[in-house]
Amino acid sequence: METRRRSVVKAIVRNVMGLVTMTVVGLIATGSATVGGVVALVNTAIGLTMYVIYERVWAGISWGRNG
Repeated sequence: METRRRSVVKAIVRNVMGLVTMTVVGLIATGSATVGGVVALVNTAIGLTMYVIYERVWAGISWGRNG
């Protein structure tokens, strides 16, 4: 089983990559770095929360594991 700390670190790293990507996409789509950044921050906050919950739920499911 994975520790909560590992799940959180994985989620943060994944979401930093997503934040950068969404900021660039938002900038291209809106022409505004501010609007793009806000959209990216909101998306990252929601995504981080959902990812941590998702990982913790799956950590408790034994289906498909060997051993």
